[in-house]
Amino acid sequence: MQFAPVLRAEWLKIRTVRSLPGALFALFAATTAFSAIAGASDTSDPGFDPLFTALSGVAPGQIAAISFGAMAVSAEYHNGALRLSLAAVPRRGRWFAAKATAIAVPTLAVSLLTAPAALLVARAGLGEAAGGLTPAEQIRGVVGCAVYLTLMALFAAGLATLLRSGVATLSLLIPFILVVSFVIGDAAGTVADFLPDRAGQVVLYETHDGTLDPWPGLAVTALWTAAALVAGAWSLRRRDA
Repeated sequence: MQFAPVLRAEWLKIRTVRSLPGALFALFAATTAFSAIAGASDTSDPGFDPLFTALSGVAPGQIAAISFGAMAVSAEYHNGALRLSLAAVPRRGRWFAAKATAIAVPTLAVSLLTAPAALLVARAGLGEAAGGLTPAEQIRGVVGCAVYLTLMALFAAGLATLLRSGVATLSLLIPFILVVSFVIGDAAGTVADFLPDRAGQVVLYETHDGTLDPWPGLAVTALWTAAALVAGAWSLRRRDA
């Protein structure tokens, strides 16, 4: 079977599993809502960064992106669905590439709508405090935010394929991002700058004093994502459906 019909089949699965479009809606709603709240925050803090404040809704929004990626894969491990998928597409690499594409494209599309919406609602609250942001900085923040969210969805998809469980993936990633990453960051210094979430979020800052610049930081997250997808593909090839 050619790649295009496999991709259409995977996209149809995502459209018809009610929780998956719901996760994408939650991505938009959570990111914009929390960015709007952040826009009403105190701007007198010496560490205030207007771009990061405007896009800070990505912190809860990424949970929805991770959930989308993990659930899109874990649905295959319920009631023998993966056996049916691989019976229709025996070439496992092709099937997995179609699954990853079917996750990446809608996540990127929704994220490209979400990031500018979050920036606009937050800027309305920040007022003059965000007046110094240049168009280039805002474009970099919006595009970087969309790419980051897409990479995190794919990172979760790769781990879910490796672990063969959406629950295990979410139980590992969400506490790590919300708690462990910050604890390690406080204790490990510059090493923590290379964690997938911390590295990728550098692109959301107007100015950043860490080890990585914005695009190299996003590249580090892309490497983490690639490693997770390769591990997932290896597991899919080696283990029975």
